[in-house]
This record gives sequence, C-alpha cells and structure tokens, in this order.
Amino acid sequence: MLRRKIEQELLNWKNNPSKLPLVIEGARQVGKTTSVEDFASRNYKTFYKLNFFETPEFNKIFEGNLSSDAILSRLSFAFPSMTVTEGSTLIFLDEIQHCPNARTALKFMASDSRFDVIASGSLLGINFAQIESLPVGYTQTMKMYPLDFEEFLWAMGIDETVINNLRLCYQERKPVDSFIHNKMLEYFSLYIVIGGMPAVVNSFASTHDYSQALRIQRDIVSDYKKDVVKYAESKEKTKIIRCMDSITSQLAKDYKKFQYSVVEKGSSFSKYGGALLWLRDAGIVSFCNNLSKIDFPLEAYSIDNEFKIYMNDTGLLVSMYGGNTAQKIMEGDIGIFKGAFYENIMAICLSECGHKLFYFSPSDTLEIDFVIIYKGKPCIVEVKSGENTKSKSLNTVLSTPKYNVSSAIRLSRKNIGEEGNILSLPLYMAMFLKEETNCSWTSSITSPEEVKNHLK
Repeated sequence: MLRRKIEQELLNWKNNPSKLPLVIEGARQVGKTTSVEDFASRNYKTFYKLNFFETPEFNKIFEGNLSSDAILSRLSFAFPSMTVTEGSTLIFLDEIQHCPNARTALKFMASDSRFDVIASGSLLGINFAQIESLPVGYTQTMKMYPLDFEEFLWAMGIDETVINNLRLCYQERKPVDSFIHNKMLEYFSLYIVIGGMPAVVNSFASTHDYSQALRIQRDIVSDYKKDVVKYAESKEKTKIIRCMDSITSQLAKDYKKFQYSVVEKGSSFSKYGGALLWLRDAGIVSFCNNLSKIDFPLEAYSIDNEFKIYMNDTGLLVSMYGGNTAQKIMEGDIGIFKGAFYENIMAICLSECGHKLFYFSPSDTLEIDFVIIYKGKPCIVEVKSGENTKSKSLNTVLSTPKYNVSSAIRLSRKNIGEEGNILSLPLYMAMFLKEETNCSWTSSITSPEEVKNHLK
C-alpha cells in the first residue's frame, strides 16, 4: 500500500466538528478510491461504498425525495445489515459524476451528523452541466494529484531520515552532502520517467522493470482517450485528442506558449479552446498563463489567451514521446527535449506545493519559466536541466527596475547556494517550495554519514 499525504488531510477533515461532505477531485487513476477505502478501514466502524459506474442501480437511491432520511431508508435496502453509528459511519459515493442527483443530495446530507460523507470522481469538472442544483456552500473540496516527489521517495523505500535531512539543509541554506545530493538527482530523474500514477509506481517499486511500467503508462493514456470518446460532446472528440497529441510538440519548442497552429494550421482558440478546457477540467493538463506584469496579486495580471500547457504527470508525458526517451533522461542525454521534461516536472511540483502556475514573457526574447508568491512576495523561478545555470532572462528581469522583482530561485543540478538575491536549489528541492513559512521543525540527525546509511 502506497503512503499518501492525503491520509493526514482526510484525518484532519474527519476530526473537524463542523465538517461538510467532502468531494475529492482528480484525474482518473490517481488513487482517490484506494485512499478513501484505506482511510475508512482504519478510522470507521462501518463503511458503505456506492460506486455508480460499477453498479448503476445505486442511482435509484437518489431518485425522488433527496432528504437525508429518505436516502438512508433506501440505503438500508441496498445494505440490509446497515448500521449507522454517529462519528463512526462513512458513506462513500464513488464515481459520483455518473449520478448527478447524488451530487445534488450532498446539500441535504450535509446537515446530518449521524454519518460522514465522501464523494469522488474523475470527471467532475466535465459533468457540472448535468447537475440541476450544485450544492454550493454545502461541501468541501479536496484536490488529489499523482504521487509527489516525497511520496515517490517513500514508495522507493527512502527513509524519512533522509528527507528530513534534505529539509533541514533547505531551511538552513546549507549544501547537501555530495553523496546524498547525487543520489537524490538520480531519484529525481527516475521520478520524471516513472511519474506519480500509483499503478505505475507500484509496478516499478516491486519489479524495477521499466518496460512493464511503460505498458501501464500507455494504457492510462489510452484510457484518457477512451474517456474523451465516451464523455466529450461529439463535435469536440477529435479536437480534444488532437490537442492532447500535440503536447509533445508544444513542449519541445524553445518558447512554449501554446500554439494552435501546431494542432492544425490556421486554427485558433475559437476552434480548439473548448478542447483544451476539457483536458484541464479532466485533470489531464494544467494551464500556465503569461503575466502582463509581475505584481501582487499575480492573478490580476494573468493574460487569458497566452498560456503554456503541461501534462499533470511526467511519466505519462515521457511515454507519449516513445523510443528510448526514458533511458536518455536517466543518462542526461535528451538534447532539445530537456526543457519539455524539466519544465513540466517543475510545473507539477509547484502545483502540488499550492502555487498557481504563471510565467513571464514580456517580449519574444525574454521568458521566465515560472512566477510564484514565495515568502509573501513575487519571485521568479528558472529551471535548468544541467549545471550550466546562466540565464539572460533571469538576470535581465532582476536588474531592470520596471519589472519590480527582487528575488529569484534557480533550480538545477547544482547544490544549494546563494548568489546575491538568487537562491540556487537542486531540482529535487522543488518539493519544499510551499508558500511559507514559520517552520518549527527540528532534526535529530547528527551527521551526513547517518543519512548515507539509509541510501546504501
């Protein structure tokens, strides 16, 4: 069983006396169902799961009167031995996108303290139009992603001692021991190739066979396309698949602003905009918008029609390139495609740290990979796949007063260091770039040698 951070978030939700029904959103196969089932087995006496895709008959429970009492009465027919114990009964509405009435019913279940309710679905953003009355204000939402890098390290058997040592080095801005640093760079390259889809990580962790992991990744990409065929409007199906297939070419460009001409010559937002939004709402891709100006709040300066698109899992992205791409990434020999993978993985890392994605490109010759709010201020972020960290764009923005930026983070293969107002971090430390921070964490580690023992 993979260890996931959402477990603690679910426990925090359960222990909140004023909690509302919880809706877990996320792309298919990111581990929503498994995480809820595991959480329920350890924290509830009774657990009732309704999967509306596997058992369409469950839809009948949510026909007619949607009061909490009426729903419980119908549930008792579906589960004849059903018992409800206040504070220790969980009702799990899985694949809720297949039952719009169940989504509406969350409003009425919210006021019933006899049981807790969790709902999940893979295409919730796609199916809103089918719901007559969304329970706005009566639910909480939790977003679930593929495994982040820290969760990936757990899956690979890396001890918490190692991660805590890295966190301490980050907090104190001191270099990581060279042995540990090089090992972490190897694991980070592996994370790019394997990605964070639970089935893929489980397979690789148990077999270390990349060919098997690749087959699973390609199956997932195929399943995503099947979802397009099954759920998208007829006029959008081909457009969505074309947009998805174009991502590998979009990210291979030096300047990665999404270009409709890569999808189809002469096309525009009016033709393909809806297809891109479908991919975003399905949790397959994320948008990174250009900024007209770097200032707080960043959202106020977002340019709607200028954006880059990133896959929400790099393992799936690597599988879409085919050939021996994975091997070249592990060997550090990926040529012109290196920006595609390293920018994409940083987009994922920043999203998982809670940042909205923005970049800054005020001209054709100037582009900053990402702009985030860090320690309460706008901060530019540059991503370098190697140890050559020279960046004309970064230096120009920092040294030009009109751009209003006083700090930068450079992520590369280099160890931790500070050069004036530039914080240099190794790529793997992107997992610590949360909007922070008054950190009270302390370490009991006394020497790098102790950590090395956990990596051998």
